[in-house]
Amino acid sequence: MSFEISDMSKPVSERLGFDPAQVKKLSFVEIIKKIGPGIILTGIVIGPGNITTSAMMGANYGYQMMWLLIPIILMGITFTMCSYRISIMTGMPVLHAIRHYYGGIASGFCGVALFLSCFFFTLGNVTGTGAGMNLIFGFDWRIGSLIMLAVLAFCYLTKGVYSKVEKGIMICIFGMILAFFATLVATGGPAWGEVGKGIIHPTLPEGSLTTALAYISTNAAVTAGIYGTYLGLEKKWKKEDLFNGAMRADAITHIVLVVLISGAIVLVGAIVLHPEGIAIKAPAQLGELLRPFLGNAAPIVMGIAIIGAGFSSLLGNTQRGVVLLNAGLNKEIGLESKPVKILCVACLAIATAICFSYGGSPTQLIFIANVATSVATPVAGLFMVLILWKKELFLGYKTPKVLQISMTICYIFAVFMTINALRTQIPNLIHSFIG
Repeated sequence: MSFEISDMSKPVSERLGFDPAQVKKLSFVEIIKKIGPGIILTGIVIGPGNITTSAMMGANYGYQMMWLLIPIILMGITFTMCSYRISIMTGMPVLHAIRHYYGGIASGFCGVALFLSCFFFTLGNVTGTGAGMNLIFGFDWRIGSLIMLAVLAFCYLTKGVYSKVEKGIMICIFGMILAFFATLVATGGPAWGEVGKGIIHPTLPEGSLTTALAYISTNAAVTAGIYGTYLGLEKKWKKEDLFNGAMRADAITHIVLVVLISGAIVLVGAIVLHPEGIAIKAPAQLGELLRPFLGNAAPIVMGIAIIGAGFSSLLGNTQRGVVLLNAGLNKEIGLESKPVKILCVACLAIATAICFSYGGSPTQLIFIANVATSVATPVAGLFMVLILWKKELFLGYKTPKVLQISMTICYIFAVFMTINALRTQIPNLIHSFIG
């Protein structure tokens, strides 16, 4: 796919073909019709691993870490809006912009790193969908995984892929929200005074730093924003959508949905698990732990939530990895293109074979995924920061200083997370393979 590269020597209004200040703001109904990529990004972010991490956050620290939702909101919106702005101002999605400014080696390295990060998380999602099917129907998780993968393959290989993905993930997200908020109601709800205290009084209990950083990086990643610029092409966004409120609303929708779901899971962990000092290692365990509150419906409710998380993440994450890889290598990126569809199915097949050979225990593979993510995000983020600070990008237009500063601070924080993550994850990875 080729792009009309903007002449960066011209003022913004000439490059875009219109004066951004004169763009009419969309009505609420018009904005709702434009939203879409943010929903898909939410489905990708909330996977079985996210459910487990969020539940353990509440189980280990109760309400003390609720303040983490604030940096997640700030980082999520910043990364997404930065990606959208770079894409519109340069006339290219992010990885293509990186290629334009810094060459094929830089974009290729970013594409490969982002692909590996996405691929390894696919492994956890494969077992996650199987675990959800097992909770509901009771049969072997491998059979459940194969059933869900057959549905995925159908979505990938038929026409109207973007529409199917957007609608499918929307259903999954609704199912997750319904399941976890039903659980909150059944448990009697949280202690709102403690929730408020956890939000306005930031604390880091002893031993919580690594978990806190992992939780933030799971819910607010540069990768989501980068992929959003390619989903915007499928959604048929126009340049005006950066200035009429559509892209901003999409970014906010994405992070609000992420916070609603992951925040609800943290609260469930704080209510159910923390008082008992119970630790969980897999999301399926929540099905049994919630029986006192939901009775025989507990496995079904959790099964719906886990299937929704695993399926939506598989549906979007596999495509994300393939598109970002192809974008970095300057190959075909359209979701309807045959090469993308075939590579998606191939990735699913390979991931399934690996999961089945590991006997359904993806622990070692999750370590690899965490390391891959830790390396990929700061690399792509660095080029985004550099591009965003280019004066030519906003020639003849008011420079978005707040976004530039926010992006820089968020990137520095991401690097800090990477350093801390690698300190613990690399030794864990080595020990897991030795063990």
